[in-house]
Amino acid sequence: MLQVPRPLSLQGCTDDRISEMKTIGVGQNVTLTCTRQTSWRTIYLFWIRVVSGTFPEILGSTITYDNKVVEETHRVTATQEPGAFVLHITKTQFSDTAVYYCIKVIRSHMTFSKGIFLRVKGPEPDITAITQDFPSDPVRPGDSVTLQCSVLSDSEKKTCPGEHSVFWFRARSDKSHPSLIYAQRNNRDGCEKSLEARSPQKCVYSFSKNVSSSDAGTYYCAVATCGEILFGNGTKLTIEV
Repeated sequence: MLQVPRPLSLQGCTDDRISEMKTIGVGQNVTLTCTRQTSWRTIYLFWIRVVSGTFPEILGSTITYDNKVVEETHRVTATQEPGAFVLHITKTQFSDTAVYYCIKVIRSHMTFSKGIFLRVKGPEPDITAITQDFPSDPVRPGDSVTLQCSVLSDSEKKTCPGEHSVFWFRARSDKSHPSLIYAQRNNRDGCEKSLEARSPQKCVYSFSKNVSSSDAGTYYCAVATCGEILFGNGTKLTIEV
């Protein structure tokens, strides 16, 4: 990698605002371009990546005049093209989500280009709504209670493999961390398909238990799909003693 010939100061560092946003799907390729003019005096160009909470990562560097040197690391290639210093990222991963800057260095001055925020996202979930049913009758210790979670999904829009995984969490009123109390896989027996072709599919998930006074709290249904977790609106269970 090219080295700057003498130590740099941060004076002359300007304009680090984000001016562009790119959103691409995981596994796709992306190209970021920085202007390069061979008429400039000896200037160094750098591509860096900044992720919150970590040190900036230098991905590639070059000199402004024509140079055939190509820098390549795992999935990242930095190379000169006519009038540009280009960064290629292949088969993007979620970890490539970051702000990317092209830095211009001349003598002791460093200038940042306006940043490019690159967001790498996975397939869109097919779920359109999650609702939970509230117990209609007062609940007393020893009663059997069934909590239900209804999931509406559009199977025509599903772009990721696999079925839904459903989890039930309980959050107590004492602000302690929610606890997992039940998990289940998608059960197609509990799903009904509308006769209309474009209508969503409805799947109902439930679990039952005999409650005690210590089971009071708010119960949440969570559905994991397409690498995301979506939560229902919550069911508050009050135990009468």
